[in-house]
Amino acid sequence: MISPKQIYVMSAVAGINVATIYYNQPILNTIAQDLHVSALAVGNLPTFSQIGYGLGLFFVSPLGDKMDRKKLLLLSHLLLALSLVGLGIVENLYALYALSLLTGLFAVSAQIVIPMAAAMSGKDKGRVVGSIFSGLLTGILLARTLSGYVTEWFGNWHGIFALSSVLVFACMVGIAKTLPNIEPHFSQSYGSLLASCVYQLKRFALLRANALLITVLFGVFCSFWTTLTFKLSLAPFNFNSDVIGLFGILAVAGALLAPYIGKIADKINPTFTKILSVAMIVVSIILMKVFEDSLAAFIIATLLLDIGFQAV
Repeated sequence: MISPKQIYVMSAVAGINVATIYYNQPILNTIAQDLHVSALAVGNLPTFSQIGYGLGLFFVSPLGDKMDRKKLLLLSHLLLALSLVGLGIVENLYALYALSLLTGLFAVSAQIVIPMAAAMSGKDKGRVVGSIFSGLLTGILLARTLSGYVTEWFGNWHGIFALSSVLVFACMVGIAKTLPNIEPHFSQSYGSLLASCVYQLKRFALLRANALLITVLFGVFCSFWTTLTFKLSLAPFNFNSDVIGLFGILAVAGALLAPYIGKIADKINPTFTKILSVAMIVVSIILMKVFEDSLAAFIIATLLLDIGFQAV
């Protein structure tokens, strides 16, 4: 049976790992000014992080079915920590691109610990997985706030990546001391393992439809958080990175409200949940376009966007 200490470690691992791909979003303008590059050029950093994360989900996380998950977690954490150390040192834009890609590639531990926790749990599987998913969600939502404040406190953008590397190394210690070795059950080749993932997408039409919907909405979600930094750093707002990071708190509020809206909508029709969620996102985009110089409009739009995305 899984222990409370193991649940805490797994929750921390999920949150700390996934946060690493969102730290750059509220500090893009700071990075652009420091490196003397355009907003367009530095705006590619979150893109490389997300591309790396997508590659990691497909190529790295399935390895949890083929090798000892504890060893996989330790290896991915080591490579992630080294990538973050690099981000905390380099001053070259193209090096940042490469390291952002590697950071995303190795930041997929949540998708390893969640099935690991499910396998270790008994009747409390739902509660355990829910606790770890809460850690994951907290990492996503608070990453921007932490990044903004740490950047202002350190006086440069390298500090958040240095701090993050320390947190990832701490996770390695927690994994080594608390999590058990679990032997894999998949005996076929790595190619067969990847093919089985593709087969599931080919097999279920509903899975394909939902994957397409989430792809589009996630694109909108990431585009919003990437461009928000530059918008709020210009007139009439002129916010610093710490204030911009506070918008991450709004995202937390949105995430807390989303399950309640989802429950209400599901009582009517599950399809209605998706329609309502997409409608919220569309309204948020319209608000930002029509009232582009209104702080209140951006606050409301942020809430609507996050509620809509989380409720899908």
